[in-house]
Amino acid sequence: MPSHPPSPTPVTDRLDRPLRDLRVSVTDRCNFRCPYCMPKAVFGPGHSFLPRAELLTFEEITRVVRVAASLGVTKVRLTGGEPLLRRDLERLVAMLAAVDGITDLALTTNGVLLPAKAQALHDAGLRRVTISLDALDEATFQAMNDVGVPLERVLAGITAAQAAGFAPIKLNTVVKRGVNDTGLVELARFARTHGLLARFIEYMDVGATNSWRMDDVVPAAEVVQRIDAVLPLEPVAPGYRGEVARRYRYRDGQGEIGVIASVTQAFCRDCTRARLSTDGKLFTCLFAAAGHDLRALLRGGATDADLTRALAAIWGARSDRYSELRSAQTAGRKRIEMSYIGG
Repeated sequence: MPSHPPSPTPVTDRLDRPLRDLRVSVTDRCNFRCPYCMPKAVFGPGHSFLPRAELLTFEEITRVVRVAASLGVTKVRLTGGEPLLRRDLERLVAMLAAVDGITDLALTTNGVLLPAKAQALHDAGLRRVTISLDALDEATFQAMNDVGVPLERVLAGITAAQAAGFAPIKLNTVVKRGVNDTGLVELARFARTHGLLARFIEYMDVGATNSWRMDDVVPAAEVVQRIDAVLPLEPVAPGYRGEVARRYRYRDGQGEIGVIASVTQAFCRDCTRARLSTDGKLFTCLFAAAGHDLRALLRGGATDADLTRALAAIWGARSDRYSELRSAQTAGRKRIEMSYIGG
């Protein structure tokens, strides 16, 4: 039987940033091949995904989350790959929803499998869902998922999430110049009409396979300017330290948008986020070159006290701020792929 971790003892890193958020990748597999994340040329039919024995079990994930909660984590987001490809995910949701201290349990998905899973996930204790939607134009949408999945399947997922009781639902759009940036106002208007929260994300240089160029980035300020010209906006003050999105509400009071500007307006100084990979490595930055192996501890007889000390030491030594330092000098740095680390 694992020992119980001590009462919550908040931990901070070398830049005095607390550990508040944990993103948990439950699978490295995905049913899309979005070029900015899992380009088909790299993740094609011959790509080897992790064997099942190397994935953390639900019990192991829950143990890490419980220990993280003892150090101040209150928010957990399930990611992938596509997390709904992990069988019986609702069982993990129920286990995490019961962890003391976790007050915000969320999921990021491409939405395709939500019609079959939304109600079970909500019943298990999931309350927030973010759905990726990169375009409302059919041709552009299919080009961006690169496997021919029609737009209507994601729209059906949004409808299913709403019917299951998820609210508010966020829509994530990765914006790439010359690919989907002409549809920003349309996406904002769609979200506004359907009571959804649009989030526009700058195209990031995560990993080394997505052929990232600065010229492909549409700065968040430009995104806001384009939408504001048609649907007038005003800024909203951050709701808490470490809030990733800069939020803007419509001046008529009918909803809001958010922009995530990790390239042009880096927010490293307030980053409170760690990431747990599918096979149990803890990463302290989205742009990290390597992680810390927690699976070896989990399967090597470590107590919860041992895990707590290890996690506290990892976070306490953290000094990551890649986006603030991004320059020609960081261009060749090795980085873990987004599909592995969980975005």
